[in-house]
Amino acid sequence: MRIEKLKQTFKIDATLIHFPLHPETPMEGRSMAELYAGRNVDPEAMYARMKGLMDTEGLAYFVDARNIGDPDILVELAASVGLPAEEARAVLAERRLKDAVDADWAKSHQYGVTGVPTFVAARYGVVGAQPYEVLEQLLDKAGAKRRA
Repeated sequence: MRIEKLKQTFKIDATLIHFPLHPETPMEGRSMAELYAGRNVDPEAMYARMKGLMDTEGLAYFVDARNIGDPDILVELAASVGLPAEEARAVLAERRLKDAVDADWAKSHQYGVTGVPTFVAARYGVVGAQPYEVLEQLLDKAGAKRRA
């Protein structure tokens, strides 16, 4: 992955911050065509571009078109990777991580994040799935030290 390669090249700590890109999305979800209506965006072309980028990174991108806003789906996914299903259900129902989630959302808003992924280093940032070279330039611009 690009982040791991960056960590091998630069003396950096990478922190993932999660936030809802479209918190207004209803529980039943929305089609990509509906999401991008009126934005002069071709959803199929965007999907093809993102799928190509994700394939290059060895990542999945809307593989099963499952609604991860549905707690039952999240519990099923948690169980599929070895987490206790009932504990996952309790964490979701009780919003045990609410303070951490709210802090991440606030930080994303403070940074002016408008797309995912967004990469921030020092006071600089780039939005979207970027090639490794762009991320390397970001870290150089931010003054990150290279490893010997």
